[in-house]
Amino acid sequence: MNALILAAGYATRLYPLTLNRAKPLLVVGGKPIIEWVVENLAGVPDLETIYIVTNDKFAADFEEWSRRYQAVHPEFRFKIVNDGSTSDEDKLGAIGDINFVVTRENLSQSGLLVIAGDNLFTESVANFVACARETDATVAVYNVGNLEAITKYLRFCLC
Repeated sequence: MNALILAAGYATRLYPLTLNRAKPLLVVGGKPIIEWVVENLAGVPDLETIYIVTNDKFAADFEEWSRRYQAVHPEFRFKIVNDGSTSDEDKLGAIGDINFVVTRENLSQSGLLVIAGDNLFTESVANFVACARETDATVAVYNVGNLEAITKYLRFCLC
């Protein structure tokens, strides 16, 4: 099984905070968001490679981060994939980036866990993966618990 972390967006709504730093590399709780995501992959059986798809603007930053992180955590293997986009106007989008990486890296014959690189959560995905292996495709959702609060997230998705 491989994992794909989506990190190719430009997070323009967070400017100037994300003008020169990818959102998954922003520090929250003492470490970059992407480290929270990667740590939740610990314990996933047979995890081969964690692919991180990013854009041309931040590819070097993710390369540098992955080298530093892997030096301390050799149990993880990373491959940074640059989707070639240079701005919010020519980005591929989440589905486009998934297709780009699956095609380029020939991942269509193996299990693939796709995670948004800007999602901050603190639980291992090992149980989710175990459950998902029993089906052809599985999607995880989170109950925000409040209809008014969920409309804030939907607005972000539909913009």
